[in-house]
Amino acid sequence: MQRNRVAPAAALPASPTGQGQGAWREFGARVRHWRRRAGLTQAQLGAGIGYDHTAVSKIEHGARRVAPRTADRIDGLLGAGGDLSAACLHAETAELSALDSFSPALLRPPLPAGAPAAVPPADAVLPAAVLPSPARLPDYGLLCPLHGAEGCEVPGPAELAARYAEFCSPKVLVDPAAAPPLDAGTAHALTGLLAAHLRAGEIGGRPGLAAAVERTLHAVLARLATAPAARRAPLARLAAEHAHAAGALRMQDGRNATAMACYDRALTWAGLAGDLATQVGTLSDLSILARLDGDPQAALGYAREIDRIAPGRPWAGAMDRVSRARAYALTGDVRAAVRQIGLARAHLEHIGTQDEVDVPWLSIASMRMRVESAAAAALRDLAAAGDDLRLARRALSATETALSLLGPNQLPASRLLFIVRAADCHACAHDPRTALEILAPALEAAPATALPALVEHELRGLRGRLAAHEPRAAHRLAELARS
Repeated sequence: MQRNRVAPAAALPASPTGQGQGAWREFGARVRHWRRRAGLTQAQLGAGIGYDHTAVSKIEHGARRVAPRTADRIDGLLGAGGDLSAACLHAETAELSALDSFSPALLRPPLPAGAPAAVPPADAVLPAAVLPSPARLPDYGLLCPLHGAEGCEVPGPAELAARYAEFCSPKVLVDPAAAPPLDAGTAHALTGLLAAHLRAGEIGGRPGLAAAVERTLHAVLARLATAPAARRAPLARLAAEHAHAAGALRMQDGRNATAMACYDRALTWAGLAGDLATQVGTLSDLSILARLDGDPQAALGYAREIDRIAPGRPWAGAMDRVSRARAYALTGDVRAAVRQIGLARAHLEHIGTQDEVDVPWLSIASMRMRVESAAAAALRDLAAAGDDLRLARRALSATETALSLLGPNQLPASRLLFIVRAADCHACAHDPRTALEILAPALEAAPATALPALVEHELRGLRGRLAAHEPRAAHRLAELARS
């Protein structure tokens, strides 16, 4: 029997859009009802329509749409008497209505097109030269906007560079109506290149990355303005991923105002595309920006919004709770912060099938690393504010756990951040000598270019704490940071 084929370029993505999610969940619930009534397992139903059991699971959870002809086949196999065919038609109508007409505000990029000197030409950053791209998607937390978690191949470096240059050509930006529709190869190339951009940004020392990502975003929006409704969902997802990535790169450079603008637009497009992972990731980053601005109430508000848009998802609940913990720590509320850390860790114990549907690229280890890293930061903030050695030791234990979950060659900027945090925990525990001993090799091995903004933020806090009690250690740290 023929297996499920990759969706054509003109089709909507595997995941439903935001406005249609409720209708697709209802469709999935009805499929589950009729399947159980027929006495079939997910695997048996999948075999009857050429899908595997994981695809049927996604359909039943409302995370995957189906074409009307597939709904008709399911209806016939399960003896639903047209009920599933009608539910599919309703879901498609609800989904397309959200994408049928965009207001000018929804199509406005987060930042205006820069001057020629500010925005590099399409061939300024080529993956064949400096950015090794992944061989397959998903990668670096990014899903293909057409094929989702099913996975797909990324074109080789030469083809990838050519597709990027064509997609972002000045001609298309001026006359998007003349551009061909987004085909599968280009969708793979743009997503793979975005993953390469983010990985290069993690390493540091890559000027122009944010501008290159923003250039692609402008090209995506130009097509989104003229694309028919049935072809807008993949473009909306690309827009959301690129806006979120641009915000992350701007935040790494310490440009918080422009990062905020990018994140705001990412939320809009991710909602239209039904991209729950990008929505949650963006809200988490917005909470970080609010903390950096010293605004715990705004940080807490963004964290609570995660629970509103993704209720009942343990992975999202963990992100929500650690963001709350960090906001409460900023106010000095020990009891509330520690309680939220406990709730975040409890959420990790319940991650399961539905979470894999939402974020199939996410592993339990990576989620635990995020939770322990944020818990360490919250506990460290509380220890520093209250001169509490017990909390400092708990913060150090959480930091060491986060470091142990990070592979030796993974996320070098995150590794440096964790090491700085571990040193700060030692300083909060009144052990400045150990703090400098573990920090010196990491700073000496760091890239010669400017450190990521979050690392600089942590270093400023550490220097301030050392200066208050150990001026000589603070002076030595300043020397290390300059070297």
